[in-house]
Amino acid sequence: MYFAALLARTEDGWEASDTELDNVETLADLADLARESAADDGETVIVFIEQEEAWFGIVRVDGEDDPRVFVSNATVAARSSYGEILTSELLGGDDDPDSALDELDLDGTEDGEPEAEADDAADETDGKVLPAGPLGDGRILADLGVTERELLDLESGDALGEIAEAIGASEILEAVR
Repeated sequence: MYFAALLARTEDGWEASDTELDNVETLADLADLARESAADDGETVIVFIEQEEAWFGIVRVDGEDDPRVFVSNATVAARSSYGEILTSELLGGDDDPDSALDELDLDGTEDGEPEAEADDAADETDGKVLPAGPLGDGRILADLGVTERELLDLESGDALGEIAEAIGASEILEAVR
């Protein structure tokens, strides 16, 4: 079961709404849905997606800018319909999925994690090599008070609640849960 919510940042704070993802087939569809929820053009909208505490994803849309994406566990997410939308977008649609992976900082070795663990933590789904861990823009919420390290350290259990609390939207998120 999925939980999805849209949080739009307004002059008065955050406004949230739960949303159905039934008609979402691409990241572009999701970005359009997020833009439609914004009261004013250019507002920041954050989409939270969670699947039964197995993984969570964040999509951030700032006005007409390209959406930014973060997925807590690419391997698990890629096995679900909405997670597959996010992970395949992050890996790009080219013929060489590894080229997209090479451009992303996925192994975490910059923070002292052993490289062997990162190499062992990969899975292959539909011919794409996926890390058994986070994928995407770890700095997606840095300007809102959630550092990359804090985001990477979150467990899937109540990660969305912790993120909402850090950005000042916990009451709003709980109202739509």
